Amino acid sequence: MKPGSIHALRHSFATHLLNNGTDIILVMKLLGHNDIKTTLRYLHVTNRDLLNIVSPLDKPDLGKDILG
Repeated sequence: MKPGSIHALRHSFATHLLNNGTDIILVMKLLGHNDIKTTLRYLHVTNRDLLNIVSPLDKPDLGKDILG
């Protein structure tokens, strides 16, 4: 990609949407993709994302979910 190209703009747009929690199906539709594989290239896993993962076992209300 050349800096400032329309492709760079689309890539940045899609990446920012996904980083801000927009559902990938919505991004796919916004970009006009017919195949989810095309949109998946915009997914980037960062260390920040990995550090924010919360195990379901660490949730304080786990017992409530299991016991109803």
